[in-house]
Amino acid sequence: MKLITLLSILSLSFLIACGGGEKKAEQEAAKPANPNGLTDFEMEHGIGPVKEELQLGAIDPAKVAAGEKTFKSLCAPCHKLDKRLVGPAQRYTADRRSPEFILNMIMNPDEMTKRHPTGKKLLAEYLAPMSNQNLTLDQAKEVLDYLRSVAKEGHEKNIEAAPIFSGQQK
Repeated sequence: MKLITLLSILSLSFLIACGGGEKKAEQEAAKPANPNGLTDFEMEHGIGPVKEELQLGAIDPAKVAAGEKTFKSLCAPCHKLDKRLVGPAQRYTADRRSPEFILNMIMNPDEMTKRHPTGKKLLAEYLAPMSNQNLTLDQAKEVLDYLRSVAKEGHEKNIEAAPIFSGQQK
């Protein structure tokens, strides 16, 4: 009788221990998978109000004009397009970072420099935190279109300036 009771208790303990495996796996999947406490999306696209990937269309000239105006008034004191100033050069930012990352950095620079590895690295390199300009999502998207536009212009200029191979050998 004692053997049957002992086996019953062991079997019940085994079933309870194994039965929670699915729930535990779901909890593990929801946990951030990195030492920074960030989700995979946040690691790739930054921390901020943009929490899902964007589907960008063509560059909108009206947004570019508005974004250029905002860039010149709020961003240019610290950023130039083609040279380092207080912060990094911005011409090819749209090539280096995802649109979501750029928007999150514009709209949430404090959290980005405190918690995101790239934000921390930028702060360590430039020694000045990026100021929060309190832009709306629409304003930040206009600046993004401006940055996309200046990157495209930069690539086009580089292609035009590159020597064309004539096929002749010296």
